[in-house]
Amino acid sequence: MADWDGRGLPPVAAERMARFARSGLRTSLLTVPGAAGVQTVGLDPVGEVMGCIVEHIGWSGFGGCGYVSGITGPGGIGLGGFSGFGLGGPTVTSSGSRGFVGFGPYVDALFHGYGTALRRMMEEAAAMEADGVVGVQLSVSHLGNNNREFVASGTAVRARSQYRPGRVFTTDLAGQDVAKLLQAGWVPCAVVYGISVAVRHDDWATQRQASWGAGNTEVSGYTELVWHVRADARHSFQQRVRAAGAEGAIVSSMGLHVSEIEPSEGHRDHVAEASVFGTALVRFHRDSTAPTRSLTILPVR
Repeated sequence: MADWDGRGLPPVAAERMARFARSGLRTSLLTVPGAAGVQTVGLDPVGEVMGCIVEHIGWSGFGGCGYVSGITGPGGIGLGGFSGFGLGGPTVTSSGSRGFVGFGPYVDALFHGYGTALRRMMEEAAAMEADGVVGVQLSVSHLGNNNREFVASGTAVRARSQYRPGRVFTTDLAGQDVAKLLQAGWVPCAVVYGISVAVRHDDWATQRQASWGAGNTEVSGYTELVWHVRADARHSFQQRVRAAGAEGAIVSSMGLHVSEIEPSEGHRDHVAEASVFGTALVRFHRDSTAPTRSLTILPVR
């Protein structure tokens, strides 16, 4: 590994591909229904593939909301210092341009981690002469000291057809779901994801609504925070679907995590991280009904 320049397969993965070529042994992470499903549409499981990267995230961005700074502008703090009295203080998202505030570098690091793991997984699939990877699973492990491991794994499949795709496709859908999509005229082309991190200052109105004496009432500041971060993550997801040249996408999971921070600005903020994962799709035929090959069983008496 010391001589590896980061391009192509890592030496350990390259050796595993060489063993695969010598032995011809096929492995799969698919369930029995998944493996049977892809074979009904002409895709044969070739082998399990994986890509990973350990990334040090040492700079997440300033992390504050910019309350002290009095930043103004669309989507910024707006009223500056007055936002502390409940007169303003819109949510700052990671996709916005707010100078030193927000979590843009942190989100960029997440995109790089997932993207690199997926790319290395696809390189393994290409080394197996596969056409796609089905049942992709993405995971992140915290290794301590701001280090995280991003892993992408799945089952490489090869088409029996003489027409081969120009690049390896990826999907987080199960094998049987891929078969249903193909029969309905849709082809999975890529695993796509959108991520956003937003921060909002706990202004006077937010503190009052969240206090023990407020009773059962909406905390409008927190509603705004989660609304903005989810919307920004979905927008990021849609941008990546378009970049893949797809006509649509199936969302497989949506996540949200909210935490409290006390930045060096000397007040309390809340941070929300939202994510959207799914598969981008392209249509290859527009028949009114899906082609089927049902087997008619007649009783023999």
